[in-house]
Amino acid sequence: MAKKKDELKHNPDEENEVVEEAEAKEPSELEKANALAEDYKRKWYAVSAEYDNYRKRNQAAVSKAYQDGAAEAVLKLLPVADNFGYALDGATDEKTKAGIDKVIKSFATILSSLGVEEIPVEVGAEFDEGVMEAVLNFPCADGEEPNKVKQVLKKGYKAKDGKVIRYAQVAVTI
Repeated sequence: MAKKKDELKHNPDEENEVVEEAEAKEPSELEKANALAEDYKRKWYAVSAEYDNYRKRNQAAVSKAYQDGAAEAVLKLLPVADNFGYALDGATDEKTKAGIDKVIKSFATILSSLGVEEIPVEVGAEFDEGVMEAVLNFPCADGEEPNKVKQVLKKGYKAKDGKVIRYAQVAVTI
């Protein structure tokens, strides 16, 4: 029994060695603070980059929404331009033609300031489904080739980024 008591007693020298080993393994206060500072720094960089990406995405979304809204407003105004064109074609008086022509030029200037341009379509040109919509077709007459624009019924318009706002409506030979 005495032997068991001695075994149960612990040696103070062994206890000091264990404490010293634990202290050696345990980081100091400075090391803890440096590690914590590095962690906060890494998190700050991540949040900063995430915010920058969010700001860029939001800016792009606002810009696209503005462009889409402007294109929609222009699309609703284009029938007015068409009607002025029809009025110009039907006018017989030179003063009336000059007045209507001024209105059409003013409208074209406004469209240009909004970044909208007319899609150039000429009679006899090859039909391009990327910018044209065939609403009528005619059989080829003597000397005509198929898939050519025979008549432009409505002008087409596109934004400066190339997006078609309204396809040109044309009659095509088949």
